[in-house]
Amino acid sequence: MAQTGAGGSYNNPLKKFKLVFLGEQSVGKTSLITRFMYDSFDNMYQATIGIDFLSKTMYLEDRTVRLQLWDTAGQERFRSLIPSYIRDSSVAVVVYDISNVKSFENTRKWIDDVRAERGNDVIIVLVGNKTDLNDKREVTTEQGEEEAKKNDLMFVETSAKLGHNVKTLFKRIAQALPGMEGADDAEQAPDQMIDVKTNLNPPQQEGCAC
Repeated sequence: MAQTGAGGSYNNPLKKFKLVFLGEQSVGKTSLITRFMYDSFDNMYQATIGIDFLSKTMYLEDRTVRLQLWDTAGQERFRSLIPSYIRDSSVAVVVYDISNVKSFENTRKWIDDVRAERGNDVIIVLVGNKTDLNDKREVTTEQGEEEAKKNDLMFVETSAKLGHNVKTLFKRIAQALPGMEGADDAEQAPDQMIDVKTNLNPPQQEGCAC
């Protein structure tokens, strides 16, 4: 992995960090990534098939980092693929839908999977998505905070649909990365790039993955 020095880091190779997104189907993993990458939201739900990979540069106060975003399928039939993607990750983002208590309860198995592969050598972020469905909320903010505190996780609630807290989520992740302490001014790079798309576009289904 390329190392950046204390100064002149913009002239050095980018330091890369792998972020893997985990959670049940339709909790909004892809929508969070899409909002971060393109500041857009697609109301047509398309299930992720297998694994998708995208990459984005972030400028911090004194260095630049490349975030490698691995979007995993939530369907059970793809579970066997996921441990190999967790294995060398710097960050695991475990997402649930605040309007679906089952998706929250199932975050435990995803967290256990991460701990089994990475132990404590990983940042785990618990994300309660779809705050735009607050009137249908089944998981309180306090429940999310308590789960995060109990398991030593970062916690944030978001709405990929409205863009609420999505930039904050990625800024907090960037600031928590190894060697990033004190980098208070994380900004998104204006350029965006898709490096790899590992699957074909799946059939569109009705529904909202916000």
